Amino acid sequence: MLTHLLVRDLAIVSSLELDYARGMTALTGETGAGKSILIDALGLALGDKAEVGMIRPGRARAEIIAEFDLTACPAACAWLAERDLDEEGSCILRRLIVREGRSRALVNGRPVTSVQLRDLGNLLVDIHGQHAHQSLLRANAQRDLLDAYGNHSSLAESVAGYFREFRALEQRLLALESASRERAERIDLLRFQVQELAALGLTAAEIEALDQEQRRLSHLDRLQESAARILQALAQSEPSIEDQLRGASAEIEGLAAIDPALTESRDLLETAAIHVGEAAAGLRHYLAGLELDPADLQAVDARLAQVHELARKHRILPIQLPDTLEERRAELEDLEQADLTLEGLRESRDAAWEAFLEVARRLSALRAAAAERLAETVTGAMQQLGMAGGSLKIHIDPLPPNRAGSGGLERLEFLVSANPGQPLRPLAKVASGGELSRISLAIQVATAECGSVPTLVFDEVDVGIGGGIAEIVGQLLRRLGESRQVLCVTHLPQVAAQAHQQLLVRKQSTGGQTYTRIETLDQEARVEEIARMLGGTQITERTRDHASEMLERGAGGTEAPASCSER
Repeated sequence: MLTHLLVRDLAIVSSLELDYARGMTALTGETGAGKSILIDALGLALGDKAEVGMIRPGRARAEIIAEFDLTACPAACAWLAERDLDEEGSCILRRLIVREGRSRALVNGRPVTSVQLRDLGNLLVDIHGQHAHQSLLRANAQRDLLDAYGNHSSLAESVAGYFREFRALEQRLLALESASRERAERIDLLRFQVQELAALGLTAAEIEALDQEQRRLSHLDRLQESAARILQALAQSEPSIEDQLRGASAEIEGLAAIDPALTESRDLLETAAIHVGEAAAGLRHYLAGLELDPADLQAVDARLAQVHELARKHRILPIQLPDTLEERRAELEDLEQADLTLEGLRESRDAAWEAFLEVARRLSALRAAAAERLAETVTGAMQQLGMAGGSLKIHIDPLPPNRAGSGGLERLEFLVSANPGQPLRPLAKVASGGELSRISLAIQVATAECGSVPTLVFDEVDVGIGGGIAEIVGQLLRRLGESRQVLCVTHLPQVAAQAHQQLLVRKQSTGGQTYTRIETLDQEARVEEIARMLGGTQITERTRDHASEMLERGAGGTEAPASCSER
């Protein structure tokens, strides 16, 4: 769940920090106060496209930091772990938008691409409304949601596993069948290549050793000349550096008897003389063992020429020669055993296909039953949400065997009709943003304990509704907040009164500059804000009483939705 949001220099926001809690949080305030900017900021943290125009005028960059607790989000934890971005159950997303240069995205302090940020964002937050991040619009997400609702996600994973196994066997079989048609020629070629590569007898370690030895042998004259010159200066000249150091040490030792402050300098000179002596001894040993036989360099050059020639022949890097030998050996073994392998592969592939079909057909039957239940539940919720006569249907389209895949034997799609008499259309093509938000709300409530995304954001889902329907929307959001974190931007007091906590967004002008600030409301402040939403500028005691009553009624709570297994 989202625990903290920091925004700096984004639009009219100079700087703000918010701590978020579990349950349902309502964001309220006057029109234009900046409520939508918070949603935009969160969207940017989750990978939305950034534009320079979003930066606050006069500032060089905008910054958004969103912190999440991943305790209840294993999918995001697994995603982070696979990419070595995990950080012990927490996740910090940071987005920087700069006027000069490219914007940057970081996850737990490490840079990521915009695609990676969006992929992670899809696991953390769903934003519903006239915005992006609506996973319910994606066919795969609809299928996964239905599987979770029907409590057969594990069976769906098994179907995907069986299909991957079948696909791997089929691809290997096709490759061997294709290769067998030219098997004789290929076997002759592979035998020659294996023999040639094996005769080279090259290892990855030898390539590095050869390069290093070539560098050493080609610079023998320089190595000898420089080492001898340094040795001469250190220990063989008159006076040598070692002699001078020892003389200075002896002289300063007498001075140290007069002034003990020179003791440290004396010790350092003695140590330096010892180190110089050791260095000179090492150079003598090095020069004594330095071989100057030109034949050694010729042998190394010849070996490297042989390596590079064979690498050019195979159009690979020299370091790849050992791996290429193993690959050719494996391919040769497969081809030599092709007759036996082909028959065994055909049997294994056919068995894998039958196993896939068995579990996929079982999954298809379960999906069909779950689709009817979910459609009925969502259709009922739509009636409560001011879409009388509206309906949802989950269309399941069987696929021919050659189009079956890891998702099973069917393609499914959520179809909706928001009003009576209107044809069913794909959820992704619903024209009204408000209707889409309420339909999404109905689906999310129906599957509250099945979804994997822990934080849901509803941006003005109350557009075009009021009265009793608005209160129902609030009740559904609060119910959803019992199992998920819900953030709701709303203008309706009936919705705000149902929230577990409420944030007030204000716009202020100071020194010719416009700022947005947000405060968390206590109970007394919530009464005032709900009263303002009810009565506008003229707030009376009766309005406050009404606001208090609405808050008390909202705090009474609603029944939590049934779990997926109970449906």
